[in-house]
Amino acid sequence: MARSFFFCLILVLAALFAYFPSLSGKFVWDDDSWTTGISGLLTDTSGLRLMWFHPTALQQYYPLAGTTFWIDYQLWGFRPLPYHVENVLLHASAAILFWRLLRRLQVPGAWLAGFIFALHPVMVESAGWITERKNVLSLVLFLGALLAYGRFNSIWQEENSPGTRVSQPRRWIAYALAFILFIAALLAKTTAFSLPAVILLIGWLKRGRLRWRADIVPTLPFFGMSIGLCLVTAWLEKNHVGASGPEWVIPFPERCLIAGRAFWFYLGKLFWPVNLCFVYPRWQLNAGLWWQWLYPVSAAGVLLGLWLAREKIGRGPAAAVFYFVGTLFPVLGFLNAYFMRFSFVCDHWVYLSSLGLIALAAGLVARTAEHLRCPAVLYGCGAVLPVLGILTWRQCGTYADVETLWRDTLARNPGAWMAHYNLGRMLQTSDRITEAKEHYEQALRFNPDCDEAQNNLAWLLVTLSPAEGGDPVRALPLARRACELTGNNDPNCLDTLAVVYAANGQFADAIATTQKAITLARTGGQTELLGKMEARLELYQAGQAYHPSVRVSSQSNP
Repeated sequence: MARSFFFCLILVLAALFAYFPSLSGKFVWDDDSWTTGISGLLTDTSGLRLMWFHPTALQQYYPLAGTTFWIDYQLWGFRPLPYHVENVLLHASAAILFWRLLRRLQVPGAWLAGFIFALHPVMVESAGWITERKNVLSLVLFLGALLAYGRFNSIWQEENSPGTRVSQPRRWIAYALAFILFIAALLAKTTAFSLPAVILLIGWLKRGRLRWRADIVPTLPFFGMSIGLCLVTAWLEKNHVGASGPEWVIPFPERCLIAGRAFWFYLGKLFWPVNLCFVYPRWQLNAGLWWQWLYPVSAAGVLLGLWLAREKIGRGPAAAVFYFVGTLFPVLGFLNAYFMRFSFVCDHWVYLSSLGLIALAAGLVARTAEHLRCPAVLYGCGAVLPVLGILTWRQCGTYADVETLWRDTLARNPGAWMAHYNLGRMLQTSDRITEAKEHYEQALRFNPDCDEAQNNLAWLLVTLSPAEGGDPVRALPLARRACELTGNNDPNCLDTLAVVYAANGQFADAIATTQKAITLARTGGQTELLGKMEARLELYQAGQAYHPSVRVSSQSNP
């Protein structure tokens, strides 16, 4: 008992030390969706009710994650330090539960696997980024549910192993606890959907077969809950978050290419975690190029090979890789996720899935040490832990603030149009207009159909003086294109177009466009923008252009 306590203490301290640079970090991209941008939901209990009973109140229907942010706001407002500390402690807790689970499963090298997970730099995007509270919280609950379910069904016992019998009342208490924790994990983030399948996979790993009544039937309520909340998430991703449109129309053969390439990408980053990037380059897919098919074909070959070799090498490697692929499936390209607009892969998507490969690697090292009768092999491999800790320390610096995040991203991926665009917005807000203009232009160079960059660049060109690079004539096609890309239904873009029309002396067009924008803003409840447009409309009707005194975009967050 004392040894377990000291192990947990050392692991938590190691994680806090490795993540120390992240503790001074500020809010960065997308953090506002869970903190400053939803302040109206965080002030009182009415906002808490909305999180739970209105699926579109938050960015996604993750009300438990939202509740933790609500509690944070009640305790310390919008000071980032406590948010970061909680994320790191949750990550360390997940590492401890992972270690505990591997010990119950009698996987060798459990302590090494726990430390690797705690200190691996790929996990920084989940533990060091405030908005991914939902990721670390969901994993803690996922592992807790798995441990509780093991008490119910003894899934970690070998075939014909007598084990320790648990009384019937305690078994069903453990089952109820597992089910409650699983629901909580789904309400934190639906990446926990795979838990019932993981339960069956562990049963197959330990016993070599699955029993209908003992193994499959008890998981059916878990599958039902998983499917239900996954459908809600998929609907919201498409209709609320915005994962729909031409950018997500990808033919099935190309989706297979994404899946195969993502398989090897994540495998590579887990075993060689260098050049990590917040937005990786988005692959150019071409099903007509034979070499691109090497990725999915070889990935399928690995899965088939491990399955066929299960009698010779054991079921462990197959179970680990099946877990890896199965938990990754929603983000392998077969389903639409909003972030795929920018890249087909990102580090926080592999957070849960990494457990299988980490357990396999640690287990192989421990088995090798046992076979050679040389424990020094195992402890020698433990020397990699300080290296991982140093890499994590360095990676945490990426999330220091918004500007650091985007500049680091562009240093590693110069073609990341969304990084150019978001850096431009930050610079524009800081009144660094010339730099902002350059980054908007770069964003359009890499993505000519970025309506946000079209709109904001048009705004700058029309509101800057000629000496500063202002050019109302050049702004006109940009503003028109932004409106076209948004279906002429975005009041922000229409407002910019009206300003551009007026700057070019086309007051009749400015009036008509503003009137349409006002109607849309009134319907959408955008009261702040509505007041500004009504004031501008009076100027246009008097034959005057609009020139803001403060050189910051009036556009709301896209």
